[in-house]
Amino acid sequence: MAETSAQRALAVSLGARSDDELARLFADRHVSPSATWRDMFDAAEALLEPVSVARALPALTRRESDALFAALAGTPATGDVRDDLISRALVGDDGLLFPSVADAVREALPDGVPAAATPSPTPSAAETAAASEAAFTYAASVADILLQTLEAPLGRIGSGSLGATERRRLVDAGAVSTPADADLLVGLAADVGLLGANDRAWLVSSAGREWLRLPTLERWQHTAVALRDALPRAYRSADGGWIPVDEWAGATPFDPEGADRAALWARRLRRWGLVDAAGRTAPWAEPLARGGDVDTSALRELLPPEVDRVYLQNDLTAIAPGPLAPHLDVRLRSMAVRESRAQASSYRFSAASIGAAITAGETADSLRDFLSGISLTGLPQPLAYVIERTSAEHGRVRVMSDPATRLTRVVTDDETLLRSMEIDQSLRSIALSRTDDDELVSHVSSDVVFWALTDAHYPAVAVDSHGRPRALERARLAPGSQPAAEPADVYTDLLRRLREGVGDSDAAWLERELDQAVRARAVIDVTVRLPDGSARVFRLEATGLGGGRLRGRDRGADVERTVPLSHIDGVTPVG
Repeated sequence: MAETSAQRALAVSLGARSDDELARLFADRHVSPSATWRDMFDAAEALLEPVSVARALPALTRRESDALFAALAGTPATGDVRDDLISRALVGDDGLLFPSVADAVREALPDGVPAAATPSPTPSAAETAAASEAAFTYAASVADILLQTLEAPLGRIGSGSLGATERRRLVDAGAVSTPADADLLVGLAADVGLLGANDRAWLVSSAGREWLRLPTLERWQHTAVALRDALPRAYRSADGGWIPVDEWAGATPFDPEGADRAALWARRLRRWGLVDAAGRTAPWAEPLARGGDVDTSALRELLPPEVDRVYLQNDLTAIAPGPLAPHLDVRLRSMAVRESRAQASSYRFSAASIGAAITAGETADSLRDFLSGISLTGLPQPLAYVIERTSAEHGRVRVMSDPATRLTRVVTDDETLLRSMEIDQSLRSIALSRTDDDELVSHVSSDVVFWALTDAHYPAVAVDSHGRPRALERARLAPGSQPAAEPADVYTDLLRRLREGVGDSDAAWLERELDQAVRARAVIDVTVRLPDGSARVFRLEATGLGGGRLRGRDRGADVERTVPLSHIDGVTPVG
């Protein structure tokens, strides 16, 4: 009886809510938009089912969990916490638990909410220095991950995480030191929007591409704020910051995975230099932890100064005498392979790396100007020779689209190259065929043909209809994220059906009670209003319901009775 009363109370409460409030409730409780509920009573019954309640508890914060146990002891929830719990359909308008919620709370935490952790003391100078080093190191690691992903997307396995091959690839490239860091930093980059995903791979987002062009401190700052804003609700403080990291493990008492999730987020903040190894907030992150912005001035003093010059050497290497400014590092790595990364990084040039830069849009002049501008030692003759020779060789094969035939044309003056491309088995996918004009044509798009030739090490250049070289961007970026649909839009059909099923709530509830009694063949006391205005109670074994009438066997007179629903004033279960 208590449960049916709770269902009716919740149904009345649901009926009084706006569509937006109902939609947020359904979203919070993970209700399927295709639920077949007919009215608010169906909704209330489903939301109070033990399975549904148990699914709702892990999302509760510690304050909300404490309020549930207080309500369990008879002290109603109050204030904002009461409003939050009412909005999640876990307590009634009086702040007390619904019976099924009380049962679920007792079953989930029979010993109550565990005690909160004791806050850690302020970090020492050495611990602060270690946090600043982490900020610098892992900002560089995320940049390396993005650059590796621009070269080739990072494959994902069925669970959505990195595959073992991709972890090893990032370790071998020097982007991370361990496979565990690969998982951690890719997850971090995804949660702050630097990476996006399709079904099979991680891709750099447009925001990630812009992030790579920022100075180190700005990279770090943007990500620090995004990390704070991405924290789970239970870890956030009322002022918009975060509660002490020590409290995260117990921040969602009903969640069996709460400790693991807290450990993951704590590791992310440690890697980003926002907290130290003990979880204490770093000095520069204290304003961020209070809901404000990060104090970059405090961190800037501890970061190693960046350099904007390198030593170019005769052995085709470049040595940066300190951390190279990010925008210079990104461009230098488009024309040279980084061989080591430390406080001083080294880069190696080759005909292949210079050719890749020219393919991406550089010219001999732009390469010379850039390298001369950042060199402390001028432009060494061996490097100048590689640039000249590669530039001269590059472009001997021209790839263009023919608007008249809609074919891709491959043109070269070198007969040897022409024959080689014609019979090259590695180019079978683009199906090149020779014309009477000693050109090769393909039905495949010009961009695909160009990259196939480039991968096969032919000196190809893409040109437009006027014969001018055009730069092609090979990197695939993650598709722009679509704004999440508003809950009210997601649940439009369900909300309309519930509103249409409201009608006379008292009559609907009565019919619902009688239907349940008939299904259970239950014995009920039915209060019937007689024509003279008096009322009489009949004890019936409910046997049927239809046509606006209840049928049942009268236990006292041992006869079948049929009672119009419009004459029934009340129903009470017996026994």
